[in-house]
Amino acid sequence: MLPFVMLPRPLQESNVIGKGGTAGFLGKSYDPYTMYPAGDDMDMTKMARLKIDDLQLRPDVFSVRLRRRASLRAAINKQMPIIDKAVADYSLNEYYDRALNLIASGRAREAFNLDAESESLRERYGRNTFGDSCLMARRLVEAGTRVVEVIWPKVANSDNHSWDVHVGLSKRMKDQSAPMLDAGFSTLIDDLDERGLLDETLVVGVGEFGRSPEKGVSTSGNNNSADGRDHWPYCYTACIAGAGIKRGYVHGKSDKTGSAPLEDPVHPGELLATLYHAFGIDPESMVMNHLNQPRELVKAKAVTSLFA
Repeated sequence: MLPFVMLPRPLQESNVIGKGGTAGFLGKSYDPYTMYPAGDDMDMTKMARLKIDDLQLRPDVFSVRLRRRASLRAAINKQMPIIDKAVADYSLNEYYDRALNLIASGRAREAFNLDAESESLRERYGRNTFGDSCLMARRLVEAGTRVVEVIWPKVANSDNHSWDVHVGLSKRMKDQSAPMLDAGFSTLIDDLDERGLLDETLVVGVGEFGRSPEKGVSTSGNNNSADGRDHWPYCYTACIAGAGIKRGYVHGKSDKTGSAPLEDPVHPGELLATLYHAFGIDPESMVMNHLNQPRELVKAKAVTSLFA
């Protein structure tokens, strides 16, 4: 099965596309498989048109024939030791084997079939890009995908259901962004729990910063309407569930205006260390990047009080 998947669009701010979500210093071999269906951010049905052409056989190539081709490639590669040595660090044989199994088995194609779900469940998730993406994430996890990243389906600093609420905060919270997030995110957690998957799945919802405590005030040089809030990195919220995390638990407390943490603050690095801890990975581990240079995973301690 596909090990890492990112959908339904790249992380984008203004005209800068792909600002995060890839493997970084670990190298391209750990980058996710991207599923970006055609259509703009206001097209709430575009997940139904997701193209998975890379994961299906051509009509004239059946699975046995495909595997024979793979055997032929392997035979040729045995006569190419110099090339094999040159590409050894890229683990190409592993990629070929994964790709072959994906195409021949059809398992990945079925995971992307949202029509296999009931109408009632799809309504619970929400008939929009975010709801469909959360449902797709559950199907992928159920099929064996290890990591799924759902990017919020709107250019970060834009209008409508974007969270960059310099203007129109009330409408977005009542009718656009907030209802979409509430339905999709909460149903994903419930659905995983109902299927017995939540105990072994960590669900994380987090942004890059919060919003200013006071409306209509500039804190980052941006213009804000009377019904808008500016950037505010000093205090914001993350939601996590599953994988042993306490249920119904609120960690920490802000002051009365949401300006700053008042009790039990958690730094983003500590949140990341907590995620590693949940995976059974020592946050202080050293790893070698693609240039064979040592890198620490994160310089922070896990917040173990979040776990039951």
